[in-house]
Amino acid sequence: MKFVVYLAGQIHDDWREELIAEVEARGLDFEFVSPQTEHDLSDDIGEKILGEQPGKYYRDEAASAINNFRTTVLMEKSDIVIALFGDQYRQWNTAMDATTAINKDKPLIIIRPEELIHALKELSNKANVTVETIKQAVDVLDYITK
Repeated sequence: MKFVVYLAGQIHDDWREELIAEVEARGLDFEFVSPQTEHDLSDDIGEKILGEQPGKYYRDEAASAINNFRTTVLMEKSDIVIALFGDQYRQWNTAMDATTAINKDKPLIIIRPEELIHALKELSNKANVTVETIKQAVDVLDYITK
């Protein structure tokens, strides 16, 4: 059985590639989808599709509508959501995606470092599983295939 996993979280490093490489190294059969990881495209998509907007607010609104549409479609098609909270970047989009997964009853794995235990305690309480490392998240994926 092949599962689709939505990888929510910041787009500023290669954590997705690290997770996918670990899954592939174990020979697990998962498909991965994610938010738009090309930062400039994510910011510019509203104007690329709808044309120049009359100001920064409207530019962000147009991009957000299209990015949220993408997230909704891909998350609906996913079987599992993994949301990574790092310690380097603000995590508003990750929190929004994790909350969306909870509200859609999507099985949710949260990855968060030890220093974010307190900050994410309520969200972690609502997740199905909370781990501290990418390897642990892949261990959970591996376990459900056994």
